[in-house]
Amino acid sequence: ESQVRPRSSHLARAMTLLGFLVLYIPLVSLIFFSFLTHNIQPGGVREWTFEWYQKLALNAPVLDSFKMSVFVGLWTTFFSTLTGTMAALALARQKFFGKKIFNALTYVPLIIPEIVLGLSLLVWFVFLKLTLGLFSIVLAHITFSISYVIITVKARLHGFDRSLEEAAKDLGASQWNIFWKVTFPLIWPAILSGALMAFTLSFDDFLITFFTSGVGSDTLPLKIYSMIKFGVTPEINALSALMLGVTFLVVIVFFTSQKNSSPPSI
Repeated sequence: ESQVRPRSSHLARAMTLLGFLVLYIPLVSLIFFSFLTHNIQPGGVREWTFEWYQKLALNAPVLDSFKMSVFVGLWTTFFSTLTGTMAALALARQKFFGKKIFNALTYVPLIIPEIVLGLSLLVWFVFLKLTLGLFSIVLAHITFSISYVIITVKARLHGFDRSLEEAAKDLGASQWNIFWKVTFPLIWPAILSGALMAFTLSFDDFLITFFTSGVGSDTLPLKIYSMIKFGVTPEINALSALMLGVTFLVVIVFFTSQKNSSPPSI
């Protein structure tokens, strides 16, 4: 006899609704104000407008910072995903000396405070006499992004059915074909999740970028911070609204691809 799932209480529903409101009302307000005119005088009438999006399209410094953030994020995602996937495969399936130590070190960038990590990276780059700029920012972002890829892919490998690989091997498939036709399609959702997380963390990072950036290498978070010192303009609201739209689009595409994904054929 199946058990009936108890209904949630009104208090639990109210707290859930309150939590969603606290999270999403600021986002909705930001998008709302990006379409309104800016009146300095109190009580002035505010009208709907696309003025701030037009000014944003003509703001070369902000667009350059946006391109720089995308550039850093893409390179960080590529190297973090590639290295993190290989490291996850090694940690999940290979036996070697010091494996437990490497497993523990994987969690260090997640636990250590960002200000400590940023300062230590700055000291290390200065010791190596490395010129601070785009290259140092990418290296710093890879340092903390790779852990998220390793943990995500390794979690998928722990629940992996090795009998599928054994069946492919019995059918005469080489190790390379087994990986690309069996292993890779099954762990691809975890790889994609780790890659999206690495790009998001890299694109959004401020503190570590602040310590490891040089002259002329301001990413978008650094540029927005310098603009906020002189007051928040509606152009920032327009830029944030566009970033939110792109983020939601990426999430929708990701979940759609997960829903339509089919199991590999041997």
